[in-house]
Amino acid sequence: MAEKRIILEMGTGNDLYGGDYTKAAIRAVHDALHHSSIVLFKSLGYDHGNMRVQVTVGVQEPDKVDLERVAAELPRGYARVTAVKGGLNVVDAEQDTTHIVATAAVEAFLPVEEGAWRLSQAG
Repeated sequence: MAEKRIILEMGTGNDLYGGDYTKAAIRAVHDALHHSSIVLFKSLGYDHGNMRVQVTVGVQEPDKVDLERVAAELPRGYARVTAVKGGLNVVDAEQDTTHIVATAAVEAFLPVEEGAWRLSQAG
């Protein structure tokens, strides 16, 4: 059975004063999640537990993101989280602070039998 991507959402998040890459990443994931509503599960009788959720977070220092904490924020499916170089650090030299900006892409995949769905013909 092949997996098909059913959702792609993007979000941004930040930590303005704590320098916490994980906090910024979690906020970016929450932002992405707040942009979507997956009604097909209830409509078609799919189980959320069968959904794989792939999260890619971009930050300037990917090794400072706690991937398990980010995965724990996802309300449905089973998560795979990766952190890559991206996002933005905004340095305020006068205040001696670095503001962390993270971006996140949240993809949801479902196993779908080949030929299970087809587009209807407009007639």
